[in-house]
Amino acid sequence: MDSVSQSKTLGIRPLGSGERAELFLARHFDSLECLSATFATHAYAPHAHDTYVVGTIETGCEAWTVRGERHYGGSGDLTFINPLDVHDGEPVGEGYSYRMTYPAVALMQEIASSLAGWNGGRTPFFPRACVHDPEGAALLSRAHRAMEAGRSGAGREALGGEELLLRAYAYCLVRHAGVAAGAIGSEAGPIAHAQALMEARHDEELSLAEIAGSVGLPRHHLIRAFRRETGLTPHAWLVDVRVRRARDRLRRGEAPGDVAAATGFCDQAHLTRAFKARLGVTPGAFRAAHLS
Repeated sequence: MDSVSQSKTLGIRPLGSGERAELFLARHFDSLECLSATFATHAYAPHAHDTYVVGTIETGCEAWTVRGERHYGGSGDLTFINPLDVHDGEPVGEGYSYRMTYPAVALMQEIASSLAGWNGGRTPFFPRACVHDPEGAALLSRAHRAMEAGRSGAGREALGGEELLLRAYAYCLVRHAGVAAGAIGSEAGPIAHAQALMEARHDEELSLAEIAGSVGLPRHHLIRAFRRETGLTPHAWLVDVRVRRARDRLRRGEAPGDVAAATGFCDQAHLTRAFKARLGVTPGAFRAAHLS
C-alpha cells in the first residue's frame, strides 16, 4: 500500500454535518502537517504514512486498528502510529475531537539523538499505539495550539510553539519509545552566545532553529542546556528580555502600544500579560509611576 499525506486521507470521504477538519503546516518544521478535527461519522480507509503520527484525543472516543490490534482512544490518551504502519480510524458513540501531528522520521531521529547521544540515524519505535497519559496529552495539546496560533498572526511567538512541540516529542520519546535521556554537560559558551543573540535581536521573529544553528547545538539540546545554565527555556528568556527592554522604554514615557511594537510583542495585550506576570503591575501603571 502506498503511503499518503494526511491532507490526502481527509479527501477520501466527504465530511458530514457538524464535522470539521483543519489541516495546517507547523512553521520551522519543514512543512510538518498538523490536524485539528472533530468527527462523528467520518471513517478513514486503511492507509499508511511515511511519517509518524503523534496525537491526542481531547473528547469522545476513536477506534482504530494497527498491526492487527484494535485500539480505543479517549480523553487524556496519547496515540502513536509508526511510519508505514497501515491503520484506519472511526468514531465510537457520538464521535471524538483530536489533535494530530505527523513528524518526519528525520525530526524524531534528531530529537532522539539529541536526548540519548545516538549516532548513525537510529529510528525510534513506539511499541504501544495508545497510552493513557494526561500529562503528556496536555503538553502535546498545548504545543499543537501554540503552533496553530503561530500561523494565524502571532508570528513573533513562533519560537514558543516550536519549543513546546520539541519538548512534547521529547517527552513522548522518553516515556513511550524507550529513549533514555542522557545527562547535559556545561554549555556555558554556546548559551552565552544565544543570550547575546536574543538580546541584540529581541524585537525580531526568532526561531529556535536559527538560534540553535548560530551556536552549533541541536534544537532540543539547546532547550535542555539553556534551562540548565539559566533556569529558563530559550523562549522564556526571550520574553524576559523583551519585558526588560519594554521597562526601559516605559521609564522614558513611551506609550505601551508603541513599546509593545518596538520590543517584539504581538500587541499591547501580549505585552501586558508578560509584563504583569513578571512585575506585578501593568505597563500603563508602571509608566504612570515614573511620569509622576
